[in-house]
This record gives sequence, C-alpha cells and structure tokens, in this order.
Amino acid sequence: MANVSVYNMEGNEVGTLELSDAVFGVNVNEHLVHLAVVSQLANKRQGTQKAKTRSEVSGGGRKPWKQKGTGHARQGSTRSPQWTGGGVVFAPTPRDYTIKLNKKERKLALKSALTSRVNENKFIVVDDLKFDEIKTKKFQNVLNNLKVSRALVVVGDDSTNAVKSARNIPAVKTAFVNTINVYDILKYNTVVATKTAVAAIEEVYA
Repeated sequence: MANVSVYNMEGNEVGTLELSDAVFGVNVNEHLVHLAVVSQLANKRQGTQKAKTRSEVSGGGRKPWKQKGTGHARQGSTRSPQWTGGGVVFAPTPRDYTIKLNKKERKLALKSALTSRVNENKFIVVDDLKFDEIKTKKFQNVLNNLKVSRALVVVGDDSTNAVKSARNIPAVKTAFVNTINVYDILKYNTVVATKTAVAAIEEVYA
C-alpha cells in the first residue's frame, strides 16, 4: 500500500495516510485511459450540424432552359450544387458521436488515472477544506501553501463553501467524489483531495 503525507490548510504535514491498492495501486492500463478520454470528449459533441442536399432545397423543379441551342451548359435544376442557393454536396447531417465504455472499463480507467497521479507524486491529501465564508483569496492561499497552481480539488459533500470559493480561480476545478472523471484527473497537474474524499473514493471504487 502506498503512503502519502497529509497536510493541513497551512501547508504543514500533519500525518500520513495509507492508500488502498485496490484503487490507488492498480496496474495502469494506458489503453483504457486513452479510450476513456476519447469517449468523454466524443460524448460532449452535440452532433447537430446540418446542411441541405439538393433533394432537400425547395424549388428548382423546372429546367432553367432548354437542353440545346442556348449556348449555355446544359442544366437540369437551379438547386444543383454549382448554383447559388443550391444544395450542398455531401452535406453534414445530425449524428450521434457517443462512444460507449462498459462499467468495468470506466472504473478501471479511473483507477488507472488515480494510480498514475500517485506514482508521479502528484496526489496531495489535505486533512480538511472547510471555510466559514465564501472567499476566493482564502482558497488561493491554501493552494499557495500547498505549492499547487493547476489542480483538480476533490472534496466531500460538506465542502460547499470551498467549492464556491474556488469558482473564480481559472486553473482550478473542484469536484465531488461522484463527479470525478479520467479527463479532469489527467488535465490538471495535481490532484488535491480531502481525507473524506479519499475514503469515499476507496469505498465507491474499491
């Protein structure tokens, strides 16, 4: 089992925490991690782009001029793609970009991402993140004390003030245990988690 230091909000080490190998000590499956990121990004796409083909553009039923004798190239419709107001060749249509992963794959990908952060010493545990008031400056001071800039901060359900205090810090994202995902874990340089959040992660994903 991996042991990590536990810090307080002032950045002082106040103890150690033993992490569960079932979540933070798995064999990192890079292929699954890649699939999870691709799936998450693909599932965000709306797929609502649409343009009309020549069969969908209204009008153009009459031949613009006779076939022969005008000196013009022969034309069958004013809604052909070469005409202004005509249809689009190979027009984009609405589609579903969803890439599905089964539950076991998603779970293992998340655990692999967390394990990689622990192995890289980019997983920091704090004993608590409780604020009496919503104050961005106080949250920024905590990050400075921990020597962290770009971070994903995972908190327990009782840290509402901490979440609201971090909203205006551009390089920081807060998440509850049930909203963490592989993309965010890899996107941010450091994962900061409270002891409560770590316990919840181990309970849910072990």
